[in-house]
Amino acid sequence: MANPVLNERTLSQASHTWAPPATDTEYFPPVNDGPTTPFVRETMTVNGVISATATLFVLLLVSAAFGWFRTGAPQEVILPDGTVGYNNSIPMLAWGGLIVGVGLTFLLMFKPHLAKFIAPLYAVAEGFFVGAISRAYENLFDGLVVQAAGMTLAVFGVMLVLYRTRIIKVTERFRKIVITATIGIMVFYGISFLISMFGGSVSFLSSPSLLGIGFSVLVAGLAAFNLALDFDFIEKGSKQGLDKDFEWYAAFGLMVTIIWLYLEMLRLLAKLRER
Repeated sequence: MANPVLNERTLSQASHTWAPPATDTEYFPPVNDGPTTPFVRETMTVNGVISATATLFVLLLVSAAFGWFRTGAPQEVILPDGTVGYNNSIPMLAWGGLIVGVGLTFLLMFKPHLAKFIAPLYAVAEGFFVGAISRAYENLFDGLVVQAAGMTLAVFGVMLVLYRTRIIKVTERFRKIVITATIGIMVFYGISFLISMFGGSVSFLSSPSLLGIGFSVLVAGLAAFNLALDFDFIEKGSKQGLDKDFEWYAAFGLMVTIIWLYLEMLRLLAKLRER
């Protein structure tokens, strides 16, 4: 955004303050240094956001392909109840990409002007994790990745239509509810991850029970509503004339939401396949 201090009104006041006082006997002609080129500030546009988003997703897909081929086939293991299970060998680099991606997300929250540098790094780091986890699901359920990707695109298209036709309106109340619920889910996932590190588990997160499926539907729906917040930011940012660098910030937010929605679709479809 434009600097709130160095605006035209302030500069106008400063020119009047520092100008030499006029007299009745002397005339000071204005200084003319020749022709000048007017300064044009580039602003955020919807087409610019689309271009930035496309660039990020190309990086994501290239990195995801690398993560996919680096992930091996699952190994059979005997579970405590005597049944045969499968253990996917996800590379440690994939988990490293996830951690780096989360760290970059928090960094960008405080440094949005660095989005054009941070967003590509996030796409590469998170792409490796997405590719590895996709291969792990595909090893267990053939065709699951294509289905999840198709459902993600379908939800994206539906939400875009609902937003453009104003069937869904992003009011202040809507925004607060979605953000609060999203923070709650993220905290819950964080606690679940800590529990898993100490050998425990939250069973319904991966269980094909009605509770587990219902939870996945709820979270996938929440991710879809976050798309409406992304669309609203892009529309208002372009109308308000935010700096062009915010195109990358908007593209980053859109990509984070789509990745989240895709991963939730993978989890949901996997549960439905297990029933």
